[in-house]
Amino acid sequence: MKNLQKGDKKLLNAWAFYDWANSVYTLTIASAVFPIFYEALFSNRDHYIDVFGMHLKNSALISFITAAAFLVVSFISPLLSGIADYVGNKKVFMKFFCYMGALSCMGLYWFDLDNIYVGLAFYFFGLLGYWGSLVFYNSYLPDIAFEEQQDKISAKGYSMGYIGSVILLVINLVMIMGAEDDIARMKAMRYSFIMVGIWWILFSQYTYFYLPKGSKASGQKLTSAVVFNGFKELKKVWALLKENIPLRRYLSGFFVSSMAVQTVMLVATYFGAQEIQWATKEDSTIGLIKCILIIQLVAVVGAVLTSRASAKFGNIPTLIFINSIWAVFCALAYFIILPMHFYVMATVAGFVMGGIQALSRSTYSKLLPETEDTASFFSFYDVAEKIGIVIGMCVYGIIDQITGSPRAAIVILAVFFVTAIFLLRRVPKKAL
Repeated sequence: MKNLQKGDKKLLNAWAFYDWANSVYTLTIASAVFPIFYEALFSNRDHYIDVFGMHLKNSALISFITAAAFLVVSFISPLLSGIADYVGNKKVFMKFFCYMGALSCMGLYWFDLDNIYVGLAFYFFGLLGYWGSLVFYNSYLPDIAFEEQQDKISAKGYSMGYIGSVILLVINLVMIMGAEDDIARMKAMRYSFIMVGIWWILFSQYTYFYLPKGSKASGQKLTSAVVFNGFKELKKVWALLKENIPLRRYLSGFFVSSMAVQTVMLVATYFGAQEIQWATKEDSTIGLIKCILIIQLVAVVGAVLTSRASAKFGNIPTLIFINSIWAVFCALAYFIILPMHFYVMATVAGFVMGGIQALSRSTYSKLLPETEDTASFFSFYDVAEKIGIVIGMCVYGIIDQITGSPRAAIVILAVFFVTAIFLLRRVPKKAL
């Protein structure tokens, strides 16, 4: 391990490189290959399975498991942030969650319906490992970068993650397209899960080589006060929100909007696999991965356009406009059935997805009161986002289970966006 000074270029690049290492999880496992693989397991049977003493639809089941994982993440994040602030060797914690997530991704190679509980456990702990490691990864930023460096190096990390994840997904796509039959195609997808785990572990070593053990305020004993400090900070922010009307109203709009946006992003591939009339299984697999790539590429353009629009028209009006597009998007999604429809919708989704997350976060930052304790406010923001995902995924899963189709659930998400628009319109104009 190299002992580099805060602000050192090599240290900053090593920190940002972890995005290159772990972003393959979000693209290959959460968005692209695993959802297609999971759906393909049910291709020779109906979409239902007996699990946990219930007869559940496959997409509803994965929605509930995802919601459960995010519920655990929303609970442990304040605990982990409290530990990260006070315990010296937080790199150990970051490594633990990283390796747990990566090894769980590799474990998905053995995912099958005969051992469904084992497979679901690997999926659950993969998600937990990814988000758990991010808590410590993000907490390193003020330790390794000066305030004037943080925006730039954070953006660099995002860019590196985007490039790395797309490279691996293209490699996986070539593997899958080169398969001779359905059996070989499934095998190629299983190999892609192992590749994600290896990529994640291998490239994270560069980050671990240069990152320090912890912050300067390290070496304190791990007491109950330290462990629950994160919850105390959240409680303090909640109390401050009562006095800050613009921030409170914005957060309510963000909460509902994020609930819908994150749910759409997590279930889009499952929806496309079940509801779109692909000509063959091969067309379905290749077409869905292409859609994910389209979304990734268009999202970059969307982020740039959103940034320019917010500079010209203001943050809140731009967010209202984007949420309006999302509402129309979800309403129209109820009627799409052909692959071309799905390609068009993927393009639209990419444009509006590319900017809404970044703009939502920057808008929140601008509305914060004058305080040096921004970490507590952003911890509150992250927990609110994750609880929103839990609610969104549960609503989607319940409707999918009851109706047998995700189409009605997508329409409900449109209602969420309309609600978010109403809430955002209540934010005082002079506040931003």
